[in-house]
Amino acid sequence: MVEASKAELNAGPIRLGMVGGGQGAFIGGVHRMAARLDGHYTLVAGALSSDPSRALASAAELGLDPARSYGSFEEMARAEGAREDGIEAVSIVTPNHMHFPAAKTFLEAGIHVICDKPLTSTLDDAKALAGVAEKSGRLFVLTHNYTGYPMVRQAREMVANGVLGDIRLVQAEYPQDWLSEPLEETGQKQAEWRTDPARSGAGGAIGDIGTHALNLAMFVSGLEPEALAADLDSFVEGRRVDDNAHIMLRFAARGASRAKGMLWASQVAPGNENALRLRVYGTKGGVEWAQENPNLLWYTPLGEPKRLITRAGAGAGAAAARVSRIPGGHPEGYLEAFATIYTEAAAAIRAARDGGQPPAETLFPTLNDGLWGMRFIDACVRSSTRDAAWVAL
Repeated sequence: MVEASKAELNAGPIRLGMVGGGQGAFIGGVHRMAARLDGHYTLVAGALSSDPSRALASAAELGLDPARSYGSFEEMARAEGAREDGIEAVSIVTPNHMHFPAAKTFLEAGIHVICDKPLTSTLDDAKALAGVAEKSGRLFVLTHNYTGYPMVRQAREMVANGVLGDIRLVQAEYPQDWLSEPLEETGQKQAEWRTDPARSGAGGAIGDIGTHALNLAMFVSGLEPEALAADLDSFVEGRRVDDNAHIMLRFAARGASRAKGMLWASQVAPGNENALRLRVYGTKGGVEWAQENPNLLWYTPLGEPKRLITRAGAGAGAAAARVSRIPGGHPEGYLEAFATIYTEAAAAIRAARDGGQPPAETLFPTLNDGLWGMRFIDACVRSSTRDAAWVAL
């Protein structure tokens, strides 16, 4: 009877819990929408706030069983780990400093983890978490959601297939303007924790959006940075973390490629909302992609006119088609890209249910991507304190 019950449970959606993401939280709502979009998950439990009454009110708004609304993530991991119908995976959507203790607790309870970026608030915590994850045997998914866009997958496929030739230049930028003034002094929740090094870690803009830009550059180019020179600034008076960064990159050699790069991350650039952009240039051509127009990819073969590749149009390949949901001309955007990460993770979780492996094409950011992000933040801080000297990652 127990075995039949387990089989029945495993035939349904993945049972998901959430830590953080209660009332007033932006990213928690994004994760919930992304998890729901393709129908692979059902949210059944949460420790949605460190304030138990707020957690209960948030759970009520989401229709959760009050008995599965917990006052702490520790309580949630213990209780859900003991239930036959307990959560199979947990989304961690807290400020950065809580990623490590929450992820460690759930991994040790035998529960898969889907965690917002950056991985942790310190490099030491990131390294420790890598050991915990390996020992647990559970999946760890990091939501670098921009890797879920179809045209990002298209660009990656073109680079991997040699369409651009040997890669020479990788340019990534992510400017915003929302912290151009001391918003953290007004009590704005998102600004408060992102500019508090005790909660965000040593990186401000480099941690919040610079890690996204680096991850995108690595994902598409297939290259890994080996050294950087970073000039970090806190332009807003009194701000304790960086709000602007100019970074030069040297990538490790791969075949004939020994590429150079530049990365700009800013939260004090008026006129920019979420202007993530990537340009990759090789010996045979280049590609350009902008997150605010995500269904388009510009491709320029050397010596020929620019060509526009659209998400479902001529020129788009299998990598883009596999993560597209609707016909061409109907735009897919941020939530769909985020949902792609959840859907790819679902394939891996379902395979783990059966003791198998997901399809070979399954692709999502892992704890290793998070380690790269934390090495990047650490190296940027070290470089900037040495007057933008070159340092190794």
